[in-house]
Amino acid sequence: MSTVTAKEIFSLRKHGQYKDAYDAARLLYATDKSQYASSTMFWAAVDMLKMKVREGRMYEAQKIFLALQRLSGVLVDERDRICDALDKCDMLIHGDNANHVSKNNDPKHLRLGVWGENLAAAFLRDKGYVILERNWHSGHRDIDIIAQDGEWIVFVEVKTRNNRNFADPLSAIDHNKQRNLLRAMNHYIKNRKLENPCRLDVITIVGTPDSGQPEIEHIEHCSISR
Repeated sequence: MSTVTAKEIFSLRKHGQYKDAYDAARLLYATDKSQYASSTMFWAAVDMLKMKVREGRMYEAQKIFLALQRLSGVLVDERDRICDALDKCDMLIHGDNANHVSKNNDPKHLRLGVWGENLAAAFLRDKGYVILERNWHSGHRDIDIIAQDGEWIVFVEVKTRNNRNFADPLSAIDHNKQRNLLRAMNHYIKNRKLENPCRLDVITIVGTPDSGQPEIEHIEHCSISR
């Protein structure tokens, strides 16, 4: 999908094409962080969250809700509407009507993945990294975490597994994944006009939220096959 304007995204939302509007808003927001584009991203994400709740995909809705909370911090022109929308989204996810579907309909790998990304972000902060972005999107490609370590801009891929019975988490970063990461990184560097040195790190996590202390490995300066 090519980048469309905020006005066109509004039209998609008006006609109930919420998925198309959300995908288009992500493309727009990847290159434009203005108040107008940020507001467009916020309201398209609200629509998508509601759709996920209707489908019973509560953990995906929760992930969108976390993104909405982060995004709301930069929206200064419509605070009352933003706060009201967040309150309604919170009720949709955590209210009594949502509780009976949240555990049964959420794919376990999504719950595990979000837990792992949150753990990785906290791990990096403890090491002194500054988190710049989370779940940054370039079209259908994404980067889990973008952080700063001194002068370095660090692109972080997080891989989480509940055990090592089938494969090491690192083995999931195959050639196709590396190629998509490289393209997303190049897009971010070009879009931000970065002159800092950049690198790719990988954080692997083995464990579950209920299994006690997880195994965390931080691999710096990973090479990418071109």
